[in-house]
Amino acid sequence: MDAFFASVELVRRPELRGQPVLVGGTGERGVVAAASYEARVYGIHSAMSSVVARRLCPDAVFLPGDHAHYGEVSRRVMAIFRRFTPLVEPLSLDEAFLDVSGSVVLLGTPVEQAAEIRRLVNTEEGLGCSVGVAPNKYLAKLASEQAKPRVGERGLEAGVGVLEVRPEEVEGFLEQLPVSAIWGVGPRTDERLQRLGVRTVGKLAEVPEHTLVELFGEVIGRHLWRLARGIDERPVDPEQSVKSVSHEETFPVDLISRGDLRRELVRQSDAVAGRLRAGGIAGRTVTLKVRFADFTTVTRSHTRVDPTDVAAEILETADELLAGLDPIPGVRLLGVGVSGLQDASVRQLRFEDLDTRTQRQAERTIDEIRKRFGKEIIGPGRAFPSSDEPRPDAGSRPWGPDET
Repeated sequence: MDAFFASVELVRRPELRGQPVLVGGTGERGVVAAASYEARVYGIHSAMSSVVARRLCPDAVFLPGDHAHYGEVSRRVMAIFRRFTPLVEPLSLDEAFLDVSGSVVLLGTPVEQAAEIRRLVNTEEGLGCSVGVAPNKYLAKLASEQAKPRVGERGLEAGVGVLEVRPEEVEGFLEQLPVSAIWGVGPRTDERLQRLGVRTVGKLAEVPEHTLVELFGEVIGRHLWRLARGIDERPVDPEQSVKSVSHEETFPVDLISRGDLRRELVRQSDAVAGRLRAGGIAGRTVTLKVRFADFTTVTRSHTRVDPTDVAAEILETADELLAGLDPIPGVRLLGVGVSGLQDASVRQLRFEDLDTRTQRQAERTIDEIRKRFGKEIIGPGRAFPSSDEPRPDAGSRPWGPDET
């Protein structure tokens, strides 16, 4: 999808069309979650500080975002995809792989299907999308990026919308792309390749496999060698499951008190546990993410013996992980996540479970109360310093706090 969050907002607020629109946190600690193409002309991009974005474009329109609405629109778009094939593998709210090889006879060539998908998404949702058509997922992903609108020397340039890469065109297509376009090539790997004089995928393809293995190790070296040649044998997997459930939040001011941080952990553990139970899943690995005032970010994880979907157990593990960190430098962001997920109904019973059965039943009762009366109606008491303070919603500031 093209500039998904911003584009969805423009459907709801058509009077803003043509203006530089940003979705994200509006405060000094906010970040840009999405930028319309008009905003990108000013050099603004996602993950940029909102302060920097406002400096680049003082007239930009900031919108706080509505993740629940984006999720609903995403479900409708994915439903359009499934009219063409049941083999749809969502990557995120705004991106998916489709294997249309089985629907060519009925619905036309892949390029014809891509054009029809774009027409339906635009007609039914008022949104734009870009499609890459290629022999495998990796190449299709790269082609979709090349098909998008872009900011060029003359300003905003329309993309082709649909770009096909035929098998005989793979080498020529990859040759001039920067090595940073390859999956898994982050800033550090890119920097190392640049020092070797490898700036394009074509140059990378000239490097022998054993040399890449010596430089980057077995896994990464072979990965680079294969993708430089457009090799990707992974099938489209419509049953791809969620890998983790997490919540993180950027605070209006740095937190240095363990009491304040634990209060945030209580809220976030409660939110993560609720989402796990709603999905019928439980996880074994609890991860704590901490970003300090100087933007140094650390993560700590612990894998439990048994999977859990209980907030008290998630909190217990996260609290132990937090105890090993010094908050004195000031904590800018805190997050809790659970991974190693499995079906929550598959649980080996142990005597120790008797201790948590009451807690699990209590939390499921809370789930029912929230479903009936709203999630803000009840929360863990330890999350609030006093009964007079408003109940904050964990994860309500995914892109940083707004201006007050």
